[in-house]
Amino acid sequence: MNEQIRAREVRLVGPEGEQVGIVPLERALQLAADVDLDLVEVAPMARPPVCKLMDFGKFKYESALKAREARRNQQQTVIKEMKLRPKIDPHDYETKKGHVVRFLKAGDKVKVTIMFRGREQSRPELGYRLLRRLESEISELGYVEAAPKQDGRNMIMVLAPHRAVKASATAATAARTGSAREREAIAAEAQSADGATPAAAEPAGTTGE
Repeated sequence: MNEQIRAREVRLVGPEGEQVGIVPLERALQLAADVDLDLVEVAPMARPPVCKLMDFGKFKYESALKAREARRNQQQTVIKEMKLRPKIDPHDYETKKGHVVRFLKAGDKVKVTIMFRGREQSRPELGYRLLRRLESEISELGYVEAAPKQDGRNMIMVLAPHRAVKASATAATAARTGSAREREAIAAEAQSADGATPAAAEPAGTTGE
């Protein structure tokens, strides 16, 4: 960037992507100074290297903002687990159902496991009915992603939040973290990269040249 560029001449691209042409480095630096912008090398392997006039600080800030937003949107899915017995006490059932509801509202998936012991293993329909009951009672928040399936002594079903519920949970998380501290962190992230070459900033119209 700017005086760090070592090429004698560069293929210059204007701030709006317009082609200026091949010019001496000194001329390119002067043009950058005239419009109060930086001269940034965006295609160092080209011959001559391609440079673009841009506000490098603004570019890095916007790049950091987009990267942070992408990480937020790609938030890793969390799978919680809730274990029940086929002959669970009604009060315990309501308590555990409450946990399932809370997990779904938070945007998490829930693996519900029915644990069979002893003679209970000969009555898999008890676990199946319990899972179907739970499914119907949380239907406003989630749906069955993986149908009930026997796995040894256990029967497993996976619940996932509806898209609208997950979006609401994600928005709530963003609202809690979207404070001035986060904005300052983004700015610091952008400034810490000062002096780096933005290799991804290939200007339009330079491909194949």
